Amino acid sequence: MNQPKTGKPPIVLIHGLWMTPRSWDTWANRYRDLGHQVIAEGWPGIGDRTPAEVRADPGPLEGVGIVEIVDFYADLITALPERPIIMGHSFGGIFTQLLLDRGLGIAGVGVAPGQPAGVLTLPFSTLRTGLPILSNPFGSGKASPISAGHFHYTFGNDLSRADSDREWEASAVNSSNRVFFEGVLSLPKQKSGITAVDFRKADRAPLLLISGGIDHVAPPAIQKATLRKYAQGTALVEQVEFPDRTHRLVSQDGWEEIADYALDWSLRHSAT
Repeated sequence: MNQPKTGKPPIVLIHGLWMTPRSWDTWANRYRDLGHQVIAEGWPGIGDRTPAEVRADPGPLEGVGIVEIVDFYADLITALPERPIIMGHSFGGIFTQLLLDRGLGIAGVGVAPGQPAGVLTLPFSTLRTGLPILSNPFGSGKASPISAGHFHYTFGNDLSRADSDREWEASAVNSSNRVFFEGVLSLPKQKSGITAVDFRKADRAPLLLISGGIDHVAPPAIQKATLRKYAQGTALVEQVEFPDRTHRLVSQDGWEEIADYALDWSLRHSAT
């Protein structure tokens, strides 16, 4: 992973639940074409396997939890020759906030991020997206698939059912149920939850929260509530909303605008 410095910071991309690093192929290739080293590694249990391979054998994902995942990315980041920009989608956006809280990264971007501990806003659509996992507490250590129908509501609500089913086949994988349960159970524990961050941390790297206007999983209300928590401190945190965008911000038509905004914002503010 040690590569010569290009004068441009490396970028670490962290995928979310039900996805693999291939969900970042659009942004990753764009950033590489701009001369950045891009690191997009799969969560423990996913690695470099294809979506079809993960679906065929989801066993390695069973029992994988938040601390294990965040530690994995922290080790990856500290091994880099220079501090990176960290970008995370969905649950990866929570992991991005936890990594910035550890003092890692020169800037962070949460793309449709879920909320860390202490942010209690839970729109109905968010609860609906998590229902297949949360309705079975006995499955907390399992790795459950996402049905094509639920994927259509969760990720493909801008698509026809046929187009959504094709996207599901190409990209969807089983979830790590433990990650989901840990994230939900952490919400009321602002100071002690697994996803707790120090909202008042003064030396945290700048953080951008990106919202999709028609996102069912992590709609703008969640990022706005998160922003209000961070407003208790002095470190730079901003939120921007792109209307008519779903939770699939990294691949939905028009993703280029969001990718460019995220990178430009990070480069402008990292010096602060």
